[in-house]
Amino acid sequence: MASARIEVKKTYKLYIGGAFPRSESGRTYVVNDAKGNHIANASKASRKDARDAVVAARKAFGGWSGRTAYNRAQVVYRIAEVLEGRRDQFIAELKGTEGITTAKATTYVDAAVDRLVWYAGWADKIAQVVGNANPVAGPYFNLSSPEPTGVVAVVAPKGPLLGLVSVVAPLIVTGNTAVVIASQEHPLTAITLAEVMATSDVPGGVVNMLTGPVEEMAPWLASHMDVNAIDLTGVTDAELATSLEVAAADNLKRVRRPAPGTDWLAEPGLDRMTQFLETKTVWHPIGV
Repeated sequence: MASARIEVKKTYKLYIGGAFPRSESGRTYVVNDAKGNHIANASKASRKDARDAVVAARKAFGGWSGRTAYNRAQVVYRIAEVLEGRRDQFIAELKGTEGITTAKATTYVDAAVDRLVWYAGWADKIAQVVGNANPVAGPYFNLSSPEPTGVVAVVAPKGPLLGLVSVVAPLIVTGNTAVVIASQEHPLTAITLAEVMATSDVPGGVVNMLTGPVEEMAPWLASHMDVNAIDLTGVTDAELATSLEVAAADNLKRVRRPAPGTDWLAEPGLDRMTQFLETKTVWHPIGV
């Protein structure tokens, strides 16, 4: 009689600088499915891991922001292509971790693919919408154009795929790099998405994915002097969100703190791209 096979439980790693390391602390935590059954382990990132992620994001920023908008669009579109190819895996993970139906999981996965394509299409158009030639009293051209903010820390929402895509895609398509704290409750699709990015021509360090407690990593990222902005979409504790805003003021970070209850299936807008763009204005004399 054949013996029953013992299922191998996967330990999901972090994603830092294009590699998949374990936490330097060696810590992990248990991830359960919607019924409370153990389905995997996830790395529990430390402050040191967060620091390494910031270093990787800063190192990648110059090259990524220096690419043409069209090329960034190609890369983000490639993420959509690879995600589409692993569609069944994402549907299964969403069903298992969130306890939702196949139809609902399929809706979220398809919407995530479409969201990536939507933002990819805006990559080489956003400058034409938010940049402009300004009228001035004098013989000068006065031109304003958007530039990426820099390294953006993101506390991802509990929507472990569509919500994550909706906050990360607009950041990277406009030339920023990101350090993301994935949903602690539902981290599996976040790391699987990182695996997609690692095989989608996304340069190492452009997106860095951390898993573990927000309360441990977010305050340090908020006060980090080499982080230029922070997106608090996934912070549901009002007191924690306020303390993070205070910490971010140390180096005048841009802070996004949206109202709770975002409908991720709603049509996206440009605000998530323009929130983390800076405006550069150039004066140039008009030649004869």
